[in-house]
Order: sequence, then C-alpha cells, then structure tokens
Amino acid sequence: MSAAPLFDDIAEGPAGGSALWCEAHDGLRIRIALWRAKAEKGTIFVFPGRTEYIEKYGRLARDLTAAGYAVVVIDWRGQGLADRINSDPVLGDVMSFGDYQYDVDAAMGRARVAGLPQPWHLLSHSMGGCIGLRTLLNGSDFASASFSAPMWRILMSLPSRVIASNYARFSFRFGFEDRILPGQSPVTYLRRADFKGNSLTSDEDTWDFMHRQVLERPELSLGGPTLRWLLNAMEECEELDALPSPDVPCLAFLGTHEEIVDPERITSRMARWPHGELVTFDGARHEIPMERGEFRNRFVERTLAHFDAHART
Repeated sequence: MSAAPLFDDIAEGPAGGSALWCEAHDGLRIRIALWRAKAEKGTIFVFPGRTEYIEKYGRLARDLTAAGYAVVVIDWRGQGLADRINSDPVLGDVMSFGDYQYDVDAAMGRARVAGLPQPWHLLSHSMGGCIGLRTLLNGSDFASASFSAPMWRILMSLPSRVIASNYARFSFRFGFEDRILPGQSPVTYLRRADFKGNSLTSDEDTWDFMHRQVLERPELSLGGPTLRWLLNAMEECEELDALPSPDVPCLAFLGTHEEIVDPERITSRMARWPHGELVTFDGARHEIPMERGEFRNRFVERTLAHFDAHART
C-alpha cells in the first residue's frame, strides 16, 4: 500500500483526505480514499456506480464527515484510477462480478489497518448497490446499509433483454466479448450529453460539477461497457434475485424518473427485506446523491438517521 493521487481541487471534499493504492487478492491495484472526522462515531463505506470515481463523492464525503463519520470511497477495478481490465482504457469491463469482492476485501482490510472506527455502514449507488448486496449476502461487518437506485437489474424491455443476453453469449463463443456493447460510445456520458434531458440529475450545478471533473481529469472518465461486462452484470443480478435478503437494516432510495436501473426489481426486493424500507422521491432521476437540494438533502438526512439508529458495535 502506498500513497495515490487525490484530486482535491475537483473533489471539493473535506480537508485532510488521503488516497492509497491497495492490491486486491488477485493482484490488481485499486485506489481508495479516506476522510476522517473530528469526533468519529463510525465509518461509512461508499460503493460507487459504473463509470464513477472517488472525486465524484467529495461533496457527499463533506456532509458525512460533518456528521461525525469517517468515509471510505473505492475506485473499482476497471474505472477511476484503478487498474483497467480491458486493453482499451475507456471501456468498462470486468472478468467476473465476483472479482469486485476482491476490491471490497482490499478496502476493508485497509480500513482495519487504519483503525477506522466501528460500527461500519454501507452507502452504495447503482452498480455499487449490486456489489454491496453481494457483500452483505457474503456476510460482512456492516451494521446497516443505504442504497441509492441500486442496480439489481438493468432497465430494458424484455425483447431487448433477450437480444442483449443472447448476443453477449454469442460474443464469448467467438472471442469478441471484450468489445464495446453495440449502441454504446467510448466517450463518457457526461461529455456526450447536455444537462437538458440528461438521465442522471435535475440539478444543473451538480451536472456542471461532474462535467468539469471529467474535462479536467479525463483519466477518470469511462465510456460504455463491454459485452463481457453486460453479460456478467445480467447474470449477477439474476443470481442475487434468487437469494433471500440479508438480515441487515436497510434503506433503498428510488426516483420516479429512473431510466437506468429497473424500479420493479428494487420494489420487489425491498418488499421482502426484513428491516428494510423503500423511499421514493417524486421527480428524482438516477443519481440521488447528486440530485437537487430537496432530494439530496433528504437522502443524506434519512441515511444518516438510519446509520445513527443502527450504531451497534
């Protein structure tokens, strides 16, 4: 483990943060960031979504540390500054969704070495919600969890899902599974889309914040996924859906203008989660932690109250 870059100028996170390289069990190098609080009452692990990177969560980390929590954010393998899986660094890729658990183990191991305070809580978004659910099902040290628009199934019509799955399987048979998913772009969404009509946030200031990050630090950005990533993601979501919900107190947040993950799968999961609650925000888009104030503030307040209420050690 050694020091890694943390781009404070674009993160706008709490003062005194640091980043570290961590080697996962299979030898890949990931990056994690640590932010400490003055009077720490626990630690929050942030599991980002696909294409995301540590600096995107700087503003959220500022709110969480102000509430008295230490914060850990992970750059998953294949994105941010972590080692890329694909020879083309702009493509989102992973050999197996189970490999993300190596990244979780590396981050949690580093947190133990650093003596980050218990209890530990999980805050995850989108793809991070898929990874996080698997982590909880594997058994973990998390006292409670909060999910923002978790990717428990990708939003597609049934015909599109069948076609995509079959084509991805076909790609493995003929050896082109590491290529970009047809219809996707190697250019990150934040550079292709305009604020008007975007699927991520209704807050223009936050959109500009994220857009500025990928312009100033293009090495953080990521384009579309590969066929391999898609098939792995689809199979992981179906495997998780067949399993019972973990006995961990949980909140899940969902916007009514969700266009990326499947709301039905979130609703059905939360209906069978003991000590779980689904919170719906009317008008919110996919990235609730990056939404306009009324949504973002309620998300942070509810999440912190949830973590405070489940402060077991």
